[in-house]
Amino acid sequence: MGRMQQRRSRVAIATVVLTFFLYGYWTQSSVPGAPGSVTWQSYQPSEAQATLESPAISSPATASDIPPAATPQTSTPSDEAITTPVKQEPIPAASPPRPGKKPKKDCIGYEALQRSKPEPLSEGSRKFPNSRPEPECRTFNLPEMERLIEKMKGLIKDPDLFRLFENTYPNTLDTMIKWRGFANAIEGVEDVITDEELTYVITGDIDAMWLRDSASQILVYLPILEANSDPNSLASIWRGLINIHARYIQISPYCHSFQPPPESGISPTKNGAYAQNHPKPGYDPSLVFDCKWELDSLASFLQISTAYYERTKDLEFFKKYSWLPAVKAAVNAAGAMRLGTYSKEGKVEASAWTFTGWTNRGTETLSNDGLGNPTKENGMVRTAFRPSDDACIYQLLVPANMMWAKYLEEASLIMEKLDGDEAKNITADMRDQAFGIREGIDKDAIVHHRDFGDIFAYEIDGYGGTNLMDDANVPSLLAMPLWNYSQSAFKLPQPAPGEKAKNYDEIYANTRRFVLSDSNPYFMKGPVISAIGGPHIGPGKAWPMAAIIRAMTAFSTLDSPAAGSLDKITMKDIEEEVKQQIRMVLDSTAGTGVMHESVDSFNENSWTRAWFGWANGLLGELLVKVAEEDEKAGRNPGWLAESFQ
Repeated sequence: MGRMQQRRSRVAIATVVLTFFLYGYWTQSSVPGAPGSVTWQSYQPSEAQATLESPAISSPATASDIPPAATPQTSTPSDEAITTPVKQEPIPAASPPRPGKKPKKDCIGYEALQRSKPEPLSEGSRKFPNSRPEPECRTFNLPEMERLIEKMKGLIKDPDLFRLFENTYPNTLDTMIKWRGFANAIEGVEDVITDEELTYVITGDIDAMWLRDSASQILVYLPILEANSDPNSLASIWRGLINIHARYIQISPYCHSFQPPPESGISPTKNGAYAQNHPKPGYDPSLVFDCKWELDSLASFLQISTAYYERTKDLEFFKKYSWLPAVKAAVNAAGAMRLGTYSKEGKVEASAWTFTGWTNRGTETLSNDGLGNPTKENGMVRTAFRPSDDACIYQLLVPANMMWAKYLEEASLIMEKLDGDEAKNITADMRDQAFGIREGIDKDAIVHHRDFGDIFAYEIDGYGGTNLMDDANVPSLLAMPLWNYSQSAFKLPQPAPGEKAKNYDEIYANTRRFVLSDSNPYFMKGPVISAIGGPHIGPGKAWPMAAIIRAMTAFSTLDSPAAGSLDKITMKDIEEEVKQQIRMVLDSTAGTGVMHESVDSFNENSWTRAWFGWANGLLGELLVKVAEEDEKAGRNPGWLAESFQ
């Protein structure tokens, strides 16, 4: 008994000592440069050079902290316009931002904020909470966003629909600009800060940056993007995202999600879920969060690049930093994956990238020791994974190839304006690759369906194997009009002798009817929501994102030629389709007032992901588009003024 008491005493003393030791270690490790902390550089920038760190609802700059612009600003939205025409002129390099003030009060995490159901609730039957963080708790404050929200308040009369818009459209700016600042010099003296802007955007409840998701999250703000050198502008956020994409693509062009940049001082997130994944070549887990070869990740980089240029005409930005070498790395990486499985002599080709994973899900690994199912070379690019992060059955993923080809063409219009032989050679490579992809799609990806006529397959292998389906994640077949694949500023492949030229609009119209029918194995139907889903969550789970994409692309059907059941479509038909999608989305949030990743078609309370920035932004983009369509047609009030109760 005495020995037991002595043992207990020793244990108690040891516990106290250990507690004090751990407390001291913890307090030291919270200080930059302290033992145990992640220390990226010893340099302490001056106030004028300090970066703006906004770790998820902690210490963002408030609207009152935004300094005056370094150059004259573009005009603000007028009372007549939904969004503002942009002055298309080059802008000078940005000056460093000023550090933001500390929040005036404690800021809780966004998911905790959602669970608290902040009041006032919306006045409709759904009683949606007001889940925007207070201004001092937002990761980025943008006055243009507040003006647009106020404008939309006068157009959207249904209180639940307006609250949904108010919660969702600014969600990425409010909660997911994890960090923004400037790059350190890569060569020479590493503690020298540069004027290269960086923006790190997380997906929401997953604390990492996906190339595709982050691009899509920022792209929804294109209607309010203005040419602006102010470091506290949306243009700065956009430039920073392009720059950070360019950095990571050069580091690991076959990877799709990444850790915070070293300049941020934010510790990398440990990704235990994928510890048994083995891509080749490998990657540095301090820089890469997860590594799956998804062609659409590279396409997304070109998409945000071309969107920024078309909106601002800021060519000087693309002449600096690392945009050109990043595009070169992307084109070379994709080009290496155009090889088929076998050479002409029948030998197995060495693949530029392979992947195996120890998993109980078939969609998380590739067959044939990481090569995937055999593919016959046809000009298209092999991609191992879909935008849902699920493995391809056949690696010639048609929507991803469409998107990549289209933005190769668009981005080549920027590249051709840059000086030097290297830019000239890259321009030629981009256009050659895009043309080869289009040839492969024309040759192998258009198949005849007994009920719908000629349609695009979702995946093909080049041998004649086709996967007829569609997935909710973008790029998808349904989303094809969003990047206008059917049009090109360049020469299109010519039909074979005796064949007619491909009518992409007609084929899309047929494909649209197919993917929105029971013939698509991943079209989910139910009393709560009917929309496309996918194997990522599984049968029965519809994705609200797909309902939104259906509504956004419905407008494109007016511009299509007469095709199938679309030969008598009217604007009234389109409005009814869009309204139906909006109503389903309204009725499938389970009272949260935000978008989810997926929802059970028969049970709105069974859903995945409480904090999903991509889908949130898409809903806002849709409603802004509807308002713009009303404005074009001279409808005042427009149908957004209708009740959805």
